[in-house]
Amino acid sequence: MIRLAFEAGTLVVQGCAEVPCEGFVADPRAGGLRAPAHRYRALVEALRREGTPYDDQARSFAPLTGLRPPLRQPFPHQVTALAAWEQHGRRGVVELPTGAGKTTLALFAIARTARPTLVVVPTIELLGQWQRELRDQLGIEAGLLGGGARELRDVTVSTYDSAALQIEFLGARYGLVIFDEVHHLPAPSYRVIAEGSLAPFRLGLTATLARQDGGEAIVERLVGPVVHRTAIGELQGRFLAPYEVKQVEVALEPDEQQAYDAARGEWLTFLRGSGISLSEPGGFARLLALGARSQEGRSALAAYRLQRRLAFSSRGKLRALFEVLLAHRPQPALVFTDDNETVYALSHQLLLPALTHRTLPLERRRLLGELADGKLAALLTSRVLNEGVDVPEIEVGVVLSGSGSPREHVQRLGRILRHRPGKRATLYEITTRGTAEGRVSERRRAHAAYGGA
Repeated sequence: MIRLAFEAGTLVVQGCAEVPCEGFVADPRAGGLRAPAHRYRALVEALRREGTPYDDQARSFAPLTGLRPPLRQPFPHQVTALAAWEQHGRRGVVELPTGAGKTTLALFAIARTARPTLVVVPTIELLGQWQRELRDQLGIEAGLLGGGARELRDVTVSTYDSAALQIEFLGARYGLVIFDEVHHLPAPSYRVIAEGSLAPFRLGLTATLARQDGGEAIVERLVGPVVHRTAIGELQGRFLAPYEVKQVEVALEPDEQQAYDAARGEWLTFLRGSGISLSEPGGFARLLALGARSQEGRSALAAYRLQRRLAFSSRGKLRALFEVLLAHRPQPALVFTDDNETVYALSHQLLLPALTHRTLPLERRRLLGELADGKLAALLTSRVLNEGVDVPEIEVGVVLSGSGSPREHVQRLGRILRHRPGKRATLYEITTRGTAEGRVSERRRAHAAYGGA
């Protein structure tokens, strides 16, 4: 009889020379065939279709009993998304805007699938948030893996980093894997989580799966296709706050423009002479390595940083930000930038608090609490609040700088859309005229969220 076994993130098949499933290769060391563990479901389904008996020694999970449904009632879009995922064999990705209840959807998936579950999250903050939701909504005391904790239970929440390190030992233990912010999964160091798990049921959650490197194909192969998508415009006014997006364009002052043009020219000259395209994979990293080898290159990289700094934190931007804060007082605002250097510079100039990845957890909770209570006029941050942190309900967001990623911009928009009767959210995008920011802004605004704005 065919025997299935799990071994260090792989599926081993013994007792046959071939199987009715792709992805398996002969392995003399195992005395049979071997494939990544994620091929488990495809193989079992193929054997069942053929009526071939097999001895399943691979999986170590069984159905859970006594799970209650979440106490929270689902919204219509969550019901539709859950049905679509179930109709697709409980495999696939659901795209819901930030604030639309992806966690609640996942809780219903756990209760209805009733299998030991591994929830994979990108940040340590999300470990605690998921643990609280599982306890409050499902009555489950979840295990934790990450941030110094290693307690495994029938439902365990893990960071991507910890799951990647432990999947060779955990891959047979869970029948359902939920990837929160699944757009992180295509990273080479993270995709091993999905490859090394037997779990036949998989759910990916994200605000938008789109990646500039085409990594969506990896997610579709390892988790499943996008089975449901709800746009921000479909939910605003009822489940998300209605909103508007305002573009504010400012000019560099004469001395700033002169310094920008000189720095930009030096950088572009070096870039063109390097023969490296920034659009190719790893192009910027190769350019950094090349620049470090000569005085000319180091000067060009310094010029690159200078022209970014001038565009990101020009004096015109500071005035525009101050005017936005005055116009909306006493409503607090969340101000996003592209990097920590800009955050700290603005914090020093405007005497406003900053929150970055260096901010300690206790200080982070204090700042977010004071933002929620209206004690702060504004909170400055870079990318740390794009995802993975429970942000208080606020009405005003300001994007001073950012990447060209539409996902990042939609995540930032979602941070101010938590619904409240009578609320209308406003997202400002302040850009510097005559700089490369204009093209970056066009790329990140290429999303349906702005069609309904």
